[in-house]
Amino acid sequence: MPIDPLAQLVAESTATEEACAREALITFTLYTNTVYDVNWHHEVVAKKLDRVLSGQCRRLMVLMPPQNGKSELVSRRFPAYAFGRNPDLRIIECSYSADLAQAMSRDVQAIMASDDYQALFPGTQLAEGKDLEKRTQGEFQVVGRRGRYVAAGVGGPISGRTADIGIIDDPIKNREEADSEIYRDRVWQWYTSTFAARQFGSGGAIILCQTRWHEDDLAGRLLALAKENPDADQWEVISLPAVAEVSDKYRRVGEALWPSKYPLVELKRRRATGGEYDWASLYQQRPAPSGGGLFKEEWFAGRFVDVAPAVARRARGWDTAGTEGAGDWTVGVRIAEADGLFYVEDVQRQQLGPAGVDGLMRTTAELDGKNVAQREEKEGGSAGGAVVAARAKTLVGFDYNFVQITGSKVTRSKPFRAQCEAGNVRIVRGAWNADYIKELCAFPTAKHDDQVDGSSCAFNAVLLEPEPFRYEEAGMTSAATW
Repeated sequence: MPIDPLAQLVAESTATEEACAREALITFTLYTNTVYDVNWHHEVVAKKLDRVLSGQCRRLMVLMPPQNGKSELVSRRFPAYAFGRNPDLRIIECSYSADLAQAMSRDVQAIMASDDYQALFPGTQLAEGKDLEKRTQGEFQVVGRRGRYVAAGVGGPISGRTADIGIIDDPIKNREEADSEIYRDRVWQWYTSTFAARQFGSGGAIILCQTRWHEDDLAGRLLALAKENPDADQWEVISLPAVAEVSDKYRRVGEALWPSKYPLVELKRRRATGGEYDWASLYQQRPAPSGGGLFKEEWFAGRFVDVAPAVARRARGWDTAGTEGAGDWTVGVRIAEADGLFYVEDVQRQQLGPAGVDGLMRTTAELDGKNVAQREEKEGGSAGGAVVAARAKTLVGFDYNFVQITGSKVTRSKPFRAQCEAGNVRIVRGAWNADYIKELCAFPTAKHDDQVDGSSCAFNAVLLEPEPFRYEEAGMTSAATW
């Protein structure tokens, strides 16, 4: 007969099941969810959450693979348990969307309304029709107490609210959001200016519960800030890879995190299906594959040349920015193709304001000549359209056009990456080589990826076009039909 985990925990103490369920989150979870499949890592997380509730931990990160029980503990059982222990708490819970946050809110309310919960905490009541307290999907109050729970999406309306405990559960929805620096910046600005500002006094706590997506995601930025500035928030971190990379008291190297649910054979299947990048970030909580990024340094070893063939089709891809002296770089990468080989010939890379970008692109186009296509990634919205319309006037007389951005940066880099891996890419020697290779090999987890974007733009917009180029007779100036 299977061992009842709650009965086992109770047997190890002298208290009743009800008393044990009131004293620790893991026993509360087992008491209110009789089908809960508890593993050792759930107990580790639950004990840390107990420390948050007791005031011993003010900043906690829980980093683990998807569907391994983090939301059940952090976002469903913990808020309900916390209100039972202290009906005057104020909790704000946020996720990547308001719909998901409200779904969590409904689950918390369902737990608190259950007979099992009321048997444990009869003094913690949710509002009914006759009560004055609020009870909606996105917000509820504890009857007769100060307790309040607010659910919102990242970037949602929590201004004016205060909290004793703030919970963020998965601030990133998918790979596209994770690979968007604009979205990562938006989450960071919301966190620093809105969410973190909801905490008050010295006792407010924040719990960040997520799967790692990117080196520069919210967890990555917070950990980097903590390392750089000892005055910044210092975090207690639970990081649980799907497969152990070091041995500890719970498992040895190579053992699965939750073998009863996700055995090694299933994890290997997911790794093979999703690829090394997603495996390293989503499953191992280490957002960079072993041995480097998606581009490998060995792909370029021995593939440097002094010059590309004179007769070739050529394109320069631009990824532009508009901040002078800081922030992202404006980058133009010129690639030539001849006889099935691709030559990265030149990289222009500067931090410039808008006027400087126009000047660099015009000067570069003049040096490249009119047979080199100039292509620029177009950001979405009316502002992106206005930029490329103005640029077309700056580059009148040249083969300039914009490229509409679709898919993530990783997806857009795939065709060029495939040619690099196949050994079909050559690098023309230049002072820019080291920085270019370094950025490619750090992609997509590094802070800057402008040279990758410029390469993808040139390659995808022109060099992959099915229409062949027509060359003049040998010995004459090359020309291209775009």
